[in-house]
Amino acid sequence: MNWDDMRTVLVLVREGTLAGAAEVLSVTYTTVARRVSRAEDMLGQQLFERFPEGYIPTRQALDIAAAAEEMEQHEHQALRQLAGQDQDLSGPLTLTVPQLLIHAQLAPVLKRFVDLYPEIDLVVKASNDLLDLARREADLAIRISADPGDTLVGRQLVAQRSACFATPEIAAAAKDPQAPLDWILYADHKSPPRTAWTLHPNSKVRARFDDMVSMMAAARAGMGALRMPVFLGRSTEGIVPLTHIPTEPYAPIWIVSHKDLRQSRRVAALKDLLIPWFKQHEALFTDL
Repeated sequence: MNWDDMRTVLVLVREGTLAGAAEVLSVTYTTVARRVSRAEDMLGQQLFERFPEGYIPTRQALDIAAAAEEMEQHEHQALRQLAGQDQDLSGPLTLTVPQLLIHAQLAPVLKRFVDLYPEIDLVVKASNDLLDLARREADLAIRISADPGDTLVGRQLVAQRSACFATPEIAAAAKDPQAPLDWILYADHKSPPRTAWTLHPNSKVRARFDDMVSMMAAARAGMGALRMPVFLGRSTEGIVPLTHIPTEPYAPIWIVSHKDLRQSRRVAALKDLLIPWFKQHEALFTDL
């Protein structure tokens, strides 16, 4: 089997559908189907059971996928090591960072980077997903996490705290502990912060959302108060902190990369801008 066909089997095992595999491989779903059929013809064995909802791998497909995954890991390792030895301040560099962190704070820092290094082709993946640096989904990652990844090289950029925010009208009314206080929560949160609940026993939850951008819009509309990282609340127009409710610890911000990229000048150049910036602006993430 050629590598394209083996990798297609691997990705189809992972994704389960032709469309999903096609998206990962950046080909059409008919190309995926053709490669799978070609592999089956070469082996003389069926590799997948076809169902309307997706492709179910046979034992043979799982064996091929395991071999392909090992080959893929060696390929990624070789390419990471080559990238780590590259001392040019030109060429591709991929950074992954939470979208709201870019929106609230980091866009000017990234603008300075592209001004300083116009030959570097910077790609920013604005996502909260933990992209796999070992598989070269990104070269450098900024993560908001208590556990940024044991197998990576990283450092904590800044500690964080969270606070409660609402419109000025709600914040003013909340100074009376007997006044009811409405809340906006994440979908999987059962109740407001314990300290807030203690101070405002008449609280009630107005709505739950699964997205912080939507929560911020609801808070600006006056639906209720919400808990969020200090840096984000401070940069959001139309809401103010509820200063009588104590702040709480929040997951710190880390910068991480794969150990194979420690010598990369492109990675080092971006780190050299980001690390001092976070140190200089530490108060943005902890103080109201």
